[in-house]
Amino acid sequence: MPIPLVNSIASWFLKKRIHQMELFLKYPHDVQNELLLKLIQKAKNTEIGKQYGFKDIRSYRDFQEQVPVTNYEASHDLIERARRGENNIFWPSPVKLFAQSSGTTNAKSKYIPVSPESLEDCHYAASKDLLCTYLNNNPDSQLFTGKSLRLGGSKRLYESNGTSYGDLSAILIDNMPFWAEFSSTPGNEVSLMSDWEVKMQAIVQETIQEKVTSLAGVPSWMLVLLNNTLETTGKNHLFEIWPSLEVYFHGGVSFDPYRDQYRKILPRHNFKYYEIYNASEGFFAIQDKNGSSDLLLMLDYGIFYEFIPMNSYGQPDQKIIPLWEVEKGKNYAIVITTNSGLWRYRVGDTVRFTSVSPYRIRVSGRTKHHINAFGEELIIENAEQALKKATALTHSEIVDYTAAPIFMSGKEKGAHEWFIEFKELPADKEEFDRLFDKALQEINSDYEAKRKNNMTLNPPTIHYARTNLFYDWLKSKNKLGGQHKVPRLSNNRELVEELLILNNSFIKN
Repeated sequence: MPIPLVNSIASWFLKKRIHQMELFLKYPHDVQNELLLKLIQKAKNTEIGKQYGFKDIRSYRDFQEQVPVTNYEASHDLIERARRGENNIFWPSPVKLFAQSSGTTNAKSKYIPVSPESLEDCHYAASKDLLCTYLNNNPDSQLFTGKSLRLGGSKRLYESNGTSYGDLSAILIDNMPFWAEFSSTPGNEVSLMSDWEVKMQAIVQETIQEKVTSLAGVPSWMLVLLNNTLETTGKNHLFEIWPSLEVYFHGGVSFDPYRDQYRKILPRHNFKYYEIYNASEGFFAIQDKNGSSDLLLMLDYGIFYEFIPMNSYGQPDQKIIPLWEVEKGKNYAIVITTNSGLWRYRVGDTVRFTSVSPYRIRVSGRTKHHINAFGEELIIENAEQALKKATALTHSEIVDYTAAPIFMSGKEKGAHEWFIEFKELPADKEEFDRLFDKALQEINSDYEAKRKNNMTLNPPTIHYARTNLFYDWLKSKNKLGGQHKVPRLSNNRELVEELLILNNSFIKN
């Protein structure tokens, strides 16, 4: 298809979609309320709909009173029945696709239902919105003169009982419309390879022959691929390989720890970075402005949002509030109701609102990935701000990190134990340790109170991890590539203990 024609079609769709977005920007509460009632009406004759009396629900208050908040463990049995081919359990449309993600306390993997409506009206709609927004902000873009280098999951789809499961990215790639496949590289055969290390080289060999204008994927794994590409080609930066490269669409993990490394291999001041916030459960938010760190919450993708203030999360009197009651600057756990049949489902992510008109957010962490062993309430956002400050002051760069508590024992006080893998080590490790601890205290007042005069917490213990420690840990768990991530913070020591053994065994050998 000629590029001018592609741009004309994109421009037409853009104008149409911008008008629709203006509706939820102007009337966010009305749009969300109407969406909720439509979801309830559609699902009233499902098993869940009958169990909770959907036919009698007329308002958000009714919904809040009649439908309990749930999580994957509570939904597991219903989802397993759907995976065996049963229909009309939690959603009227037959659900044949399930996005496989990391496990829970009672299952090796989670299998999140992906309905036809969610596929089209959420995931694919978001991809189109992202392109539309980017083109609207950058009218001189030459995006469609080349292809998007996509880096998805490392598993094919597997079939069972007439249903299919696999990484969300594998589902999206396998079902994507022809126009999206035509404009992407590598092809499906390489994209869906199961062996990550073989796949890596195959992607390099295929994509260096293409005209690539954009990148799309998780920052940590994309960085591995791009560095591999530079090593294979012997080039100094990516513009020597793909001179027309103009934007990187990223999500999945925080970009902050990797920002400086990307700037080194993409040394162009006008190169664009666009963040997205998606998950197996749905596509939630997109960056809609050049150079912004805030994400616009998308309110018309078939997802109704509720929030749990983190200061009451998990407590007997925890509050659950709708979108119109959130406050700027506060941390919340997300609860969603979706067009895949997830009803008041806790996603496990936490967000902080940076604006309530319109609703803009930043992802601040995970409900399970924080440290609160001593009342310090340390979240991922705190950790990454402190790491950013300490690395900037010591001219160092990190690859990955994780942390866990050192619990009190007898008269010994507690502490935090960190594993940090560096690309560029600080010249003075003791200075880095001091600056990092100081930054954490400046960012988190609860941590500062526990650290004051070593009252409750001793200074952090920081291990400078060997090269590829986290890569080797992921490989040992069969979790290389795609959507797999290193847990950042934990209230238990399981991961840290495994890393201690892996790090020490390598050193001894």
